Amino acid sequence: MTGERIESIATTLVVGGGIGGMATAISLARRGVAVDLIDLDPDWRVYGAGITITGPTLRAYRQLGLVDRIKAEGAVTNKSRVRLFNGTVLRELEEPEIEDGLPATGGIMRPVLHRIMQDEVRALNIPVRLGLTVKALETVGEGVDATFSDGAKGRYDLVIGADSVFSGVRELAFPHMGQAQHTGQGCWRISMRKPPEQDMGEFYFGSDNPCGITICGKDAIYLFMLTPHVRREQHFTEAELYDELKALLAPFGGNAGWIRDNMARTDWINYRPLAAVLQPKPWYNGRVVLLGDAVHATTPHLASGAGMAVESGIVLAEELVGAASVEDALLAYQERRYPRCRDVVDTSVTIGRLQLEHGPPEQIAGLIEGALMRLNAQF
Repeated sequence: MTGERIESIATTLVVGGGIGGMATAISLARRGVAVDLIDLDPDWRVYGAGITITGPTLRAYRQLGLVDRIKAEGAVTNKSRVRLFNGTVLRELEEPEIEDGLPATGGIMRPVLHRIMQDEVRALNIPVRLGLTVKALETVGEGVDATFSDGAKGRYDLVIGADSVFSGVRELAFPHMGQAQHTGQGCWRISMRKPPEQDMGEFYFGSDNPCGITICGKDAIYLFMLTPHVRREQHFTEAELYDELKALLAPFGGNAGWIRDNMARTDWINYRPLAAVLQPKPWYNGRVVLLGDAVHATTPHLASGAGMAVESGIVLAEELVGAASVEDALLAYQERRYPRCRDVVDTSVTIGRLQLEHGPPEQIAGLIEGALMRLNAQF
């Protein structure tokens, strides 16, 4: 999908080659902007978990023209199943399409999604430099002078920081912002082959630790579990990750129980504490602007972190089309994104707090349902 040409800027530097950075680079390049994309990882990798893709996220990817590949290389559905932790089926949920021909929900492995977006970046001939970040940024006149970590310099009409929750661009140019705050929960994930009877995504309730399974391909799933975070002096070893997750899954039946009984030490297992933040305005400083986790990092409770990043990249490009000035465009981008991102972050953090407090399941379900209905509205 190609938009109108952007005349307000000619050159842009995108710092961060993740989902938000690539979505932004694609959106700008299709509108005639010369984009340089840099990423600190010399191998341009992404970690191996799956990702749940909601209807609103699929809608954003359709605007990028990538939803058909996601459907082909991931898994999509219009149903999900709710179980008690012991495996008892409570009900199956029919999830409505938010647009004609658009799946309601789905999943895909993160490395696969990353590759799909990388392929589009390359198809648009966007220059990509790896093992590189910025060390200094200075808005001078109608541009930004950038100094790179290898000592090289460049000048751009706009610099976009999409460089993760630990954003170096934010550290350089936004002194009024701070670090994401831990929420008290941690998230366990395992990626492995699909249980034989797994035919849709599932959610398990009634245990102290909420759990879910997302189908991510023909024979791929990931399971997630949310637990209270326990502070440790050292990271879990691979052996500890396996043993701890297997023990946490001990009470579970259904496909979660099958995963416990069939998981292998060679399967990809990860644990990380959850953190979130909605950074205060302004989200731009001169000709430098932030998006994605750099400015609206959330927890996975609404499966919307990636979707918010893709939407932000699209909206930034849209606001630069026909804007009276770059500054007007950046303000419009900020004001258009702030309420939606605040809703996602605040609701996700509230859900996590209620889970830690063993709050009423119907209250938690109501918060999730209400937020997802609001997200169904066009961004």
